[in-house]
Amino acid sequence: MNKPKITIIAAAYHQPLTDQMIAAATDEIHQQGASLISTIKVPGCFEIPLIAQNLLAKQQTDAIIALGYLEKGATLHGEVIGHSVYKSLIDLQLKYNIPIGLGIIGPGATKDQAEARKTQAARSAVKAVIQTLNILNQ
Repeated sequence: MNKPKITIIAAAYHQPLTDQMIAAATDEIHQQGASLISTIKVPGCFEIPLIAQNLLAKQQTDAIIALGYLEKGATLHGEVIGHSVYKSLIDLQLKYNIPIGLGIIGPGATKDQAEARKTQAARSAVKAVIQTLNILNQ
């Protein structure tokens, strides 16, 4: 396979955290020998599936890395959003046969938990899509 072209879609909400996730994912993309073609910031995790669908329909990327943080709140709002976003991203992978690396922390993670997991979540999402691309291309 040629050098995989990867797009990052990141929630701008909790920007200091997600900016660090973008940096970790970008570094991992380069370490894995892939190419970052674009980083797109969207308002929050809720908007990631729509932008992912648009990119996948236009066949503009070999894989997507979804980054964000759904914090633990006083209500179930984050949990509902999380389930909806995760389901949408899985459906998009299956529809377009293009991997999406899940680097969204939560729902229900505290700020301390998110801080501790940010780098690992971002890097693991990249590694997962690279491994999946390799399997799909065998």
